[in-house]
This record gives sequence, structure tokens and C-alpha cells, in this order.
Amino acid sequence: MSVLIDRPNWPGPRGLLWSHLVSDHSYEELHGFARVLGVPPRAFDRDHYDVPETVYDQAVLLGAVAVSSRELVFRLRASGLRRPKRLPLAGRSPAE
Repeated sequence: MSVLIDRPNWPGPRGLLWSHLVSDHSYEELHGFARVLGVPPRAFDRDHYDVPETVYDQAVLLGAVAVSSRELVFRLRASGLRRPKRLPLAGRSPAE
């Protein structure tokens, strides 16, 4: 049962690199950790938080386990907490 974070490798807003923060136990654990870290709720996206490189070291100091992006996704899927994006059905517009 861990909060996991991958290295900040994803380009994002404000010219920063971004990481993903997940839990392999529960969303409650993830949301609680994000609150302590000072990450706003708006940074939550389906099953993870997008966090800037500026909080990476603090997340690790607070107990997040640094893992590769591949390991993060593997453990998120294995936990049953993965919420993939829904793709529109063939032949339908996204508004239908």
C-alpha cells in the first residue's frame, strides 16, 4: 500500500515538467496525501494527480515511492484503481 510518483518527464503548463501521483491502495489515501502535499483538487484527473516538478522532492520526503512510469501504471492497474479514458463509440460524435 503506497503512494507512487514517477519522475517529472511530462511537459506541461508554465514550462514545467510534470509527474503522476497515484495510490495502489485507495483514492482516500491518494487524496489525503495530495492534501498534505498541498496539491489542489483540480490537479486530480480520473485516477491520478498531475504534479509539477517543483513538488517531486517534497512528495518523496513525505513518503511517496519513486517509480518508473511503467511501474506506476502497472501497479495502478494491478490495484484495480485505473480509470482509463472513455473512447467514443465508433460512428458517434463525442456529444452523443
